[in-house]
Amino acid sequence: MKFTAAQIAGILDGEIVGNPDAIVFKLSKIEEGTDGSLTFLSNPKYNNFIYSTQASVTIVNMSFVPETPVSTTLIKVDDAYGAFSKILSFYDQVKHNKQGIEQPSVISENVHYGENFYLGSFGYIGNNVSIGDNVKIYPNSFIGDNVEIGNNVIIFAGARIYSDTKIGNFCSIHSGAIIGADGFGFAPKEDGTYSKIPQIGNVIIEDHVDIGAATTVDRATMGSTVIRKGVKLDNQIQIAHNVEIGENTVIAAQTGVAGSTKIGRNCMIGGQVGISGHLTIGNNVRIQAQSGIGRNIKDDETVQGSPAFTYSDFSKSYVHFKNLPKIISELDELKKRID
Repeated sequence: MKFTAAQIAGILDGEIVGNPDAIVFKLSKIEEGTDGSLTFLSNPKYNNFIYSTQASVTIVNMSFVPETPVSTTLIKVDDAYGAFSKILSFYDQVKHNKQGIEQPSVISENVHYGENFYLGSFGYIGNNVSIGDNVKIYPNSFIGDNVEIGNNVIIFAGARIYSDTKIGNFCSIHSGAIIGADGFGFAPKEDGTYSKIPQIGNVIIEDHVDIGAATTVDRATMGSTVIRKGVKLDNQIQIAHNVEIGENTVIAAQTGVAGSTKIGRNCMIGGQVGISGHLTIGNNVRIQAQSGIGRNIKDDETVQGSPAFTYSDFSKSYVHFKNLPKIISELDELKKRID
């Protein structure tokens, strides 16, 4: 895809300084700009790169005035960083604007899909599936029976959506994600073996949710596992059965949430956090990376450690943790003097 500086300026409502016919077909950092690339400059710390960059077009703030001549064509806007983000979004939409049904693929009975639908090769869609407008399902994906998918959803290659899952609008589910697999439910028997407890619930994913690659969200034993509006899940996360995650909560990679735990709104959970089952995590909670959560957490708390406790207490205590050998040595010396 190729665009001229004039076309980009039109999208951004910007002012061109230089060649309006300059052509770009890729994006780059300003220090790595080459012929045909589009970049941006917003932080004055990187001003020196504007004079050496080989990028064909550079988006800059309206207030920027070069001290010496530049070879790159400038597009001046009110907010260069925001404008470049807008271009990234536009580029992403164009890149994913595929349509049609590739072969071989399977669409079962009673499947309904909306306008601008795309199904990649080797895709499978089960019975009684409902799919909205502008949905893109990439190759090697599986959509089980009775699944409901809203509008403007992207399901990337190799994702698996089990039966009865409900997905809202403007969601992204990345490669290798598995939505709706059985929850981990087994009952111990007298002979030491386990009998499987049927998992007959489902998963509900609300609007504007992003689910990262190789992340798993288990179906409920009964009822629903619920991922609320605006939640962002990183790669390689495990969400167990009957968990509920509140609106706009973000969780980093390799975190595991055990069954029936309820997490509130606007929480930020770091990587490699382990959260026990049947807990309640309040709203606006911050959990630092590698923490272990084995108790309920109230609204607005920030915790760290394993088991986790208040972040400020952890920070003060850590000063002593790392000095324990020295402290013990001093105590031993004091004990000898006393004796």
